[in-house]
Amino acid sequence: MDIKQIQELIKFVSRSGVNEVAIEQENFKITIKTNQNPVYVNAAIPTPVVAQPAVAPAPAAPVPQAAAPATPQAPAAEDTSKYITVKSPMIGTFYRSSSPEKPAFVNVGDEIGTGKVLCIIEAMKLFNEIESEVSGRIVKILVDNASPVEYDQPLFLVEPI
Repeated sequence: MDIKQIQELIKFVSRSGVNEVAIEQENFKITIKTNQNPVYVNAAIPTPVVAQPAVAPAPAAPVPQAAAPATPQAPAAEDTSKYITVKSPMIGTFYRSSSPEKPAFVNVGDEIGTGKVLCIIEAMKLFNEIESEVSGRIVKILVDNASPVEYDQPLFLVEPI
């Protein structure tokens, strides 16, 4: 893993609510711990893999990064009470268009209707089109292109028409 992949993994772990993640490859081991309440995804995680004293500095990095995004999101939630939040139906990678050279499915200000494709979420090498279940106008796109998303994570804010 290179440093960019590690940084993306740290951001993903901090947003996911998972308390701890351990990855072990041929010549590489990393454990990322957060101070969040644990979310148990798989109870069969072995405990010996968790203790990695050589990687102790890495967990310190996500704490400031996790704290910084929480501040802008809190005031935004107060202002968005009149909007409908479109949430991710699955875990995966969020894409605004079907390919890098194609235009985005929707942009801020676009009017959408029920059944309109809003984005694609890639999960396990499958590209899933996410369709709107509401009609309205896109007010805000809450996720960056090619970013990992969690189940039930807000993706768009829609003003009902």
